[in-house]
Amino acid sequence: MEKEPPQCMIDPNYIVGLVDGEGSFTSYVRDLKRSKEVKRRNRIEPKFYLTLIERDKEILYRLKKYFGCGNVYFQKDSRLNHQNCYRYEVGRREDLNQKIIPFFKKHRLKLKSKSKDFSLFCEIMKMISRGEHLGDEGLEKILKIKQSMH
Repeated sequence: MEKEPPQCMIDPNYIVGLVDGEGSFTSYVRDLKRSKEVKRRNRIEPKFYLTLIERDKEILYRLKKYFGCGNVYFQKDSRLNHQNCYRYEVGRREDLNQKIIPFFKKHRLKLKSKSKDFSLFCEIMKMISRGEHLGDEGLEKILKIKQSMH
């Protein structure tokens, strides 16, 4: 991780527009059929992230300061006609529940597809908070919800 720039103010409407265009709400769900083969720490890993090209990485550090959580990571891209990127990511469940979700409930996303993904993400987080992800049946239900996300 690189050193962060000085604290900068950022407008909530700007954040909404940025996330509408470049953000994602998702959950990585371990496939139950392959659970013996895949070496993941958790059966489910909910994440909020936003990826921008390298020259715009300062914005990601502003988001980290604004929310007071998450991390910024370098993301190498070796595909033709693509640039290296940086990714702001929040995966800690407490931060998702106490900071990210309340922000986007108060400041609504504008794109229908992103708004739908956010609603489904909230549904998954509620299921996790009730412990439904700990059983195979609940995990299968979460997987189906995740598959309907963009």
